[in-house]
Amino acid sequence: MYDMKNLSKFKALGELAPEAFKAFVAIDAAALKAGAIPLKYKELMAVAVALTTQCPYCIEIHTKNAKKAGATEQELAETTLVAAALRAGAAMTHGTHTLE
Repeated sequence: MYDMKNLSKFKALGELAPEAFKAFVAIDAAALKAGAIPLKYKELMAVAVALTTQCPYCIEIHTKNAKKAGATEQELAETTLVAAALRAGAAMTHGTHTLE
């Protein structure tokens, strides 16, 4: 089901919904542009979010981008564990509702 070749269909999305597609491209570029937060850190954040949302496309894309921005394997490993901790924490805090 997940194949990076599917991303070639972005062109069709852009043609079918050009205004919304342009807005998506613009916000994506603006959000990931280096600013107060350096690009490497933004890409590591994107990896963490991709791991928690479990999007294989985003995991692959942002891992590659993080490495290009200078992220090390140790930083990616720590990013993975931060994502795991947050996901587990969410289960724990939501689990308090089971005790009502």
